[in-house]
Amino acid sequence: MQPEEMRTILITGCSSGIGYACAHGLRERGYRVFASARKRADVERLSSEGLEALRLDLDDPATIRDAVDRVLSRTHGKLYALFNNGGYGQVGAVEDLSRAVLRAQLETNLLGCHELTCCLIPVMRKQGYGRIVQNSSVLGLTAFAYRGAYVAGKFALEGLTDTLRLELAGSGIRVSLIEPGPIESRFRANSYNRFHEHIDREHSPHREQYRAVENRLLKEGPAQPFTLPPQAVLKKLIHALESPRPRPRYYVTVPTHLLGGLRRVLSSRGLDRVLKRASGAGSR
Repeated sequence: MQPEEMRTILITGCSSGIGYACAHGLRERGYRVFASARKRADVERLSSEGLEALRLDLDDPATIRDAVDRVLSRTHGKLYALFNNGGYGQVGAVEDLSRAVLRAQLETNLLGCHELTCCLIPVMRKQGYGRIVQNSSVLGLTAFAYRGAYVAGKFALEGLTDTLRLELAGSGIRVSLIEPGPIESRFRANSYNRFHEHIDREHSPHREQYRAVENRLLKEGPAQPFTLPPQAVLKKLIHALESPRPRPRYYVTVPTHLLGGLRRVLSSRGLDRVLKRASGAGSR
């Protein structure tokens, strides 16, 4: 196995936030990084910053296949690692989510990620090694009110990833989940745009609570205590890529450690009380 082969990685969702920080951080560490983004303007910007950038839209199978082909053509058919980071958060009460809106969330955050992963598993099987790292969330461990679509996608991603890890045991392919809490990024701004576009706020029984949701999404600076910069995720990603025994799960931020622990010790009703308060849910 040549050193350059050991250092190749494809990362999705590199236009900003976690993906952007990890792409640059790994490049500085000596990795050959293929940084992907959905918009052509972002691909051009990433290229101008010295990254090997390519377009990959998780909603579009043709761009997934094209990106995989482009990467493999440049690496002689080999790839050490995949970091599935791309996605967005659809905010809204479960009863206000149309089937189309929920499907769109799952297409991006679950099914696109799944398709890309399955495109690369045969490559890693053939070479006998590889790392697959999925960027999940504290909301892949616990539910928050008004995050039902995002929670559904992350819970499903966690289950699929846990199953994949069992199925790939002994193949040389190691599979890990990273579970961040609040991280500095454009995630809130992007969530607000989707919320504004897809949720009928004024005709919802949750309209009063939605005002608080909007205020939180539009707030300048960190919306929650214990918010960390995206480099906190980079640190965990490096361990998942380089450790001889990468962990199945990496918690990032105090809220993830706290809620992950409470999930194990509290009853469902007790945890509900904590989560209701943490997510700003009230009685309707």
